[in-house]
Amino acid sequence: MTSELHPQVQAILAKVEEAGIPKIHTLTPDASRDLIEMLSNARREDYPPPELAEVYDSSTGAGYNHVPVRIYRAEAEGVQPVIVFYHGGGFVFGSLDTHDTAARFLCRTVGCTLVSVDYRMAPEHRFPVAVDDAYQAARWVADRADRLRIDPSRIAVAGDSAGGNISAVVALMARDRKAFNVSAQCLIYPATNTRDEFDSYRRYAEGYGILESHGMRWFLDHYFEDKAHAGEWRASPLLAESLAGLPPALVQTAECDVLQDEGRAYADRLTAEGVETELIDYKGMVHGFFGYLGLVDDAERAHRDIAAFLKRVWG
Repeated sequence: MTSELHPQVQAILAKVEEAGIPKIHTLTPDASRDLIEMLSNARREDYPPPELAEVYDSSTGAGYNHVPVRIYRAEAEGVQPVIVFYHGGGFVFGSLDTHDTAARFLCRTVGCTLVSVDYRMAPEHRFPVAVDDAYQAARWVADRADRLRIDPSRIAVAGDSAGGNISAVVALMARDRKAFNVSAQCLIYPATNTRDEFDSYRRYAEGYGILESHGMRWFLDHYFEDKAHAGEWRASPLLAESLAGLPPALVQTAECDVLQDEGRAYADRLTAEGVETELIDYKGMVHGFFGYLGLVDDAERAHRDIAAFLKRVWG
């Protein structure tokens, strides 16, 4: 480890090493899913999920890809703004359950409705299935605004890692297709260019937590049937022809993360093309820190930063 890492993160990584938890890229997709679900279940025992006014599971149903969703409401009454949330996991693992605590905490912190989306996973369902599911789920939310008691003029998309990639792509699709309006995008250490490797791939190649350079390549090998697809904007939003006209963006990066540089590059390009953009780089943090609630102070800070950003954008 290096002095760049925050002491709270160093303590977590030391426990991971002591426990002998295997590297993701050494596992099969099914084994990686079992591991992540086990770890998230253990975390819920140590850090019980926050209570909310209402939590229930549903499905987007016919015409919207039948995508499973979990709906959280901070308040039982009234019309609320909504976050459509896409979990991370490299397009291979992750679920409504692995991100349940983070979804609850974010919902409560922002004071909104949050719809967590269980898009289909690779390698069983390769690109662009996850993107299609994600877009259809957001469209379903907008089309069901009255029933869900949400304000269709205040729909934000948000997600971590692969979910950040998907959030950026859904914002682009919504801009172009005009079926509904996305008013804000919150991209948490997003993968924005799945075709190219940036310098941060080398700076933080190994020893910085769950996502290493080998692991990122493992994820993408499972996500793409044809590696040429990585050059498409639906896989790499940084490669989109234009980012103009997108909704205000908050981009959150972790300093010690292989995805740091591409997250910063996306924020820089959004700004250059006239999109209101805020970039926050969390010093000494690693990929995945957003979910380290109760362990790392900056995890809660990242949630509060999203709340402050959305309240500013939504007025």
